[in-house]
Amino acid sequence: MQKNSRWHTLETAEQVAEAACRQILNTAKSAISEHGKFKLVLAGGGTPEKVYRLLAESNADWANWHIYYGDERCLPADHQDRNSLMASRVLLDKTAIPANQIFTIPAELGPEQAAESYRLTVAEAGAFDMVLLGMGEDGHTASLFPGHQHPQDELVHAVYNSPKPPPERVSISARALSNTRELIFLVTGANKQEAVKLWRSGSDLPVASIVPENPVDIYIDSDAFKP
Repeated sequence: MQKNSRWHTLETAEQVAEAACRQILNTAKSAISEHGKFKLVLAGGGTPEKVYRLLAESNADWANWHIYYGDERCLPADHQDRNSLMASRVLLDKTAIPANQIFTIPAELGPEQAAESYRLTVAEAGAFDMVLLGMGEDGHTASLFPGHQHPQDELVHAVYNSPKPPPERVSISARALSNTRELIFLVTGANKQEAVKLWRSGSDLPVASIVPENPVDIYIDSDAFKP
């Protein structure tokens, strides 16, 4: 099981989103108070989207938020399946986060060129304040998939042969995702039950490769968590 982890089991995906939203806002407030900015890595997917809708309705010090992405699909910049398009639509376009503080992965350039570009962005960011991640039913997170091998020292990977379309993607590495003050996993839905069991039993899944120094918070709904 994930070492140093805190499992928060809630009844519904909506309650998972509400709890995660509260933690994000609290962390943002303390990060801005401590060092003047809040560096947040966003995830794609349905449950994160619920979180972003709640955040968009909140009062926050948006001028000091800095936004990054854990992964992106190699699709045109305006494609509906891009994580960046979803985040813009439900959160970023509805808040006063400055455009020059939103660091989109240029995945439309293809995996190699986009990964090379985003490595510079991640290196300049240094440690994040918070990373949001989901988990697929195969135990993948961001675009880190079971069985895929990447150079250990890379900050950002070019991803090929994704088992989920599209096959080409860009992903921040496990090493760089682990370089964060706080990390939240959002896990919802009955189709995640098997992967959760494997994760908790210590299986070698991509989700288990994210190991920050501080405890990981795992917000999970009752459908996904069956003891």
